[in-house]
Amino acid sequence: MFAQVKLLLWKEITLEWRNRYALNGILLYVVGAVYLCYMSFSVKRGVLHPITWNALFWIIQLFTSIHAITKSFGAEAQGRNLYYYIIVSPSAIIVSKTIYNACLLMFLSLISFLSYSLVMGNPIEDLVLYTACLLISALAFSGTLTLVSAIASKAGSGNTLMAILSFPVILPLLLLIIKISKNAMDGLETSSSYKDLSILAAISLIIFSTSFVLYPYLHKN
Repeated sequence: MFAQVKLLLWKEITLEWRNRYALNGILLYVVGAVYLCYMSFSVKRGVLHPITWNALFWIIQLFTSIHAITKSFGAEAQGRNLYYYIIVSPSAIIVSKTIYNACLLMFLSLISFLSYSLVMGNPIEDLVLYTACLLISALAFSGTLTLVSAIASKAGSGNTLMAILSFPVILPLLLLIIKISKNAMDGLETSSSYKDLSILAAISLIIFSTSFVLYPYLHKN
C-alpha cells in the first residue's frame, strides 16, 4: 500500500501544479480576507483587541480550510473513481488525500499567519505554542474535512453538503484550538497547554484512524 500511496500523492501534487489556478484562488481568498479585516478594524477602529485578533484569524483559517479541501473528492470524475476502484486500494486513496490535504493546509496556515501578522500586527506572547497549535489544527482539519468531502461527493452535492456537514464536526475542534491559542496569546506557561495539545493530537489521530477504517465501505458505494 505504501507504493500506491506514494504514486497517488505524486498524482495529487502533479494535478495541483497543472491546475495552479485553484491554489492561486485560495491564496487570493486568504489575502483578500486579511485585507478586508485590516480595512474593517485596523483602519477605522485603531488598535485591534487580541481576543478579536485571534477570533478573526481562526475564522479565516476555518473557511480557508473548507475552501481548500472541498475539491478533494468533488473534483474527481466518476470515471476516474471507477478506475481507482480497479487499480488501487481505497485505503491508499484516503491516506494519500489526507496526507496531501494536511501538507496543503499547513502551507496555507503558515501563509495566512504570516500575512495576517504582517498586516494586523502580532500580539502573541508564546509564538512557539501558537505555531504548534496552528500545525496540529491543520492536521485535525485535514482529517475531518477529507472524510466529509468524500461523504459529500458520494451524495452528489459536494460543495453545499460539505459546508453543512463540516461545521458540527469542526466546531468542537475549533473551541479547543481557540483555547490553546488564547493561552499562547496571554503568555501562559506552555505546560498549562500540554493537556489540550495532547487532546487535539489524539483527536487528529482518531479522525485519521476512523477515515482509514470507514472509507473502504464508502468507496464501494
